[in-house]
Amino acid sequence: MGGFWTIVARDLLLARRQGAATLLVVVFFAMTVTLFPLGIGPERVVLARIASGVVWVAALLATLIALDRMFQADHEDGTLEQLLLAGPALELVVLAKALAHWLSSGLPLILAAPVMALSLHMDARGLLVLLAAMGLGTPILSLVGAIGAALTVGLRRGGVLITLLVLPLYLPVLIFGVGGTEAAILDTSIRPHLLLLGAGLLGAIALTPWAAAAALRLALE
Repeated sequence: MGGFWTIVARDLLLARRQGAATLLVVVFFAMTVTLFPLGIGPERVVLARIASGVVWVAALLATLIALDRMFQADHEDGTLEQLLLAGPALELVVLAKALAHWLSSGLPLILAAPVMALSLHMDARGLLVLLAAMGLGTPILSLVGAIGAALTVGLRRGGVLITLLVLPLYLPVLIFGVGGTEAAILDTSIRPHLLLLGAGLLGAIALTPWAAAAALRLALE
């Protein structure tokens, strides 16, 4: 586990030195949310009705921006080969990189989400559930995205292919995340939605490192 936390700290340090990447994710998120009032109009009721879906879709698309760099730089400089030969288990490497990706991309989106949601006049009850759902859902996006990043490592224009690979797998997170927020706004039960997101997170933690590690081994052979 010492190697696990070393990889997390290393990736976070690299992300801090390349601060523009994290800033790009947040700026893209904010710009995407801002475009909806410009296209739909300033009607408060309409914006409040679509707020949860807009925030989730924007967060999902913003997460995709940073996925292609999860393994690519390490593949190009030979770090992945060294980790495969002498480092911790490759599954732990994948888990560490997914955690670092979430801390540098997913967590900033959660911190920016209240401002974006309030700009769309989201109800206060919906806002609290939105943050809880994003806390459960955005790590799933990073973990599932690790599979796409591993499958496309070393490929030119891999970012486009990652999008095609992972977007269908992101749909359950989007559905349950939006559903939980809508349930809170309509004063119905939010428990099923949050439980399903929690189960999805546990399943992703258990399964995605193995799948991504297998893809990396194939890419490195």
